[in-house]
Amino acid sequence: MGSILIVDDEAEMRLAIKEALTRKGYSVELAPDGREAMRKIGEAPFDMVISDLKMPGMGGMELLKSIKKTAPHTPVLLITAFGTIQKAVEAVKEGAVDFILKPFTLDALESTVEKALMLREGPRQDDARGKTMVSSDPSMKRVISMALTAAASDATVLISGESGTGKELFARLIHANSPRADRPFVPVNCASIPDGLLESELFGHEKGAFTGAIAARQGKFEQADTGTILLDEISEMDIRLQAKLLRIIQEKEVERLGGKSPIPLDIRIIATTNREMKKEVAAGRFREDLFYRLNIFPLLLPPLRERGGDIVHIADHFLNKFAAKYSRRVEVISDEALDLIKRNRWRGNIREMENTIERAVLVSQGKTLELEHLLMGQDDAELDIIEKDEAACTGPAPGKASNDKTNNENANNMTLREMEKGLICKTLDGVEGNRTRAAKVLGISVRTLRNKLKEYGQVLPG
Repeated sequence: MGSILIVDDEAEMRLAIKEALTRKGYSVELAPDGREAMRKIGEAPFDMVISDLKMPGMGGMELLKSIKKTAPHTPVLLITAFGTIQKAVEAVKEGAVDFILKPFTLDALESTVEKALMLREGPRQDDARGKTMVSSDPSMKRVISMALTAAASDATVLISGESGTGKELFARLIHANSPRADRPFVPVNCASIPDGLLESELFGHEKGAFTGAIAARQGKFEQADTGTILLDEISEMDIRLQAKLLRIIQEKEVERLGGKSPIPLDIRIIATTNREMKKEVAAGRFREDLFYRLNIFPLLLPPLRERGGDIVHIADHFLNKFAAKYSRRVEVISDEALDLIKRNRWRGNIREMENTIERAVLVSQGKTLELEHLLMGQDDAELDIIEKDEAACTGPAPGKASNDKTNNENANNMTLREMEKGLICKTLDGVEGNRTRAAKVLGISVRTLRNKLKEYGQVLPG
């Protein structure tokens, strides 16, 4: 069993928690305040820390931040009163694994501790069509921790993020770690179903409700009863249907098209969007009251380009996944290919990386995935590389001098090759080194541009 440090300024509370957890087989240490807790943590590692949020001196929030600096992988569970629930949510954003509200039962505490310790081994994951949550980046670990906190409740969750960041995967993660895990999970893509069909798809219909309704049909809400419904890209929903959705959330019941009486629901709602919802509300495209109903527990997924700790990790994951799928011998990524992977902006996020690595693995021949495999078929839609200086273009461009007269004289004496290099280097400088944009300005493919730069770097001094 794990070792746990209890931090609380109330002696009775410390002893009660210690007694309960000791009976369960945990090794328990006590500290009356945050400073004493940090001293103990410095002497010996703990598998978990349980701390009151409001304490004199170093409070729970300050203690949490200190622990995350010195022992970032140690889960911290916070105890809070109802009056400080907002602080508790803020603490989860800072990295707390969970929080428990006063007054609480010992059974609730034991269950929360058990769940928090299990997270060290990784959360349960739903089989989202073979997709797996892969992350080692601190920013993503905070979001995962918040998602697991949300999972323990029935609160409506709104997951925001760019396309390809894994919003549906997070929705499935929440469902798989919730009390409804063994109940239905029903995803609905609001953007892919035409408005005329979405209403029937969501709410169901009775026989004869409209032309072609030859039989009664359950809607997605009924299919998800006792489980979870995912409303993917909720911002694409017609404003008329938003009013009906609001009523379902408020009344916990749905009425089929052509129905005579509402059908009660026991359901958990998760919604996703790739838009800024406050802007959608301000523009009148999304109901403000519905937004606040959905935004009970917001989660914002960072784009892949902001997850520096994950990029190589995820690339290796996809390499192994597709090497096994297509029976390829490829085992490692070359340094040159890895450098490109690190510097790409990945505007399509994880989905773009997955597609790129899959294609590269398919065309690979040996044990190493090379740069040329990543660039296969990319002439017109090149990877958007972050780079600002080229070895071939360092120093003054050919013909560049201190005054116009000298420039003109030098230009007259320049070869076509030198003029070409000068134009390319000047263009690259004007677009801050972005090869994709430079190629478009020059009217050539990115591969041609790369070959030219390589040629200049070999023949001419940098």
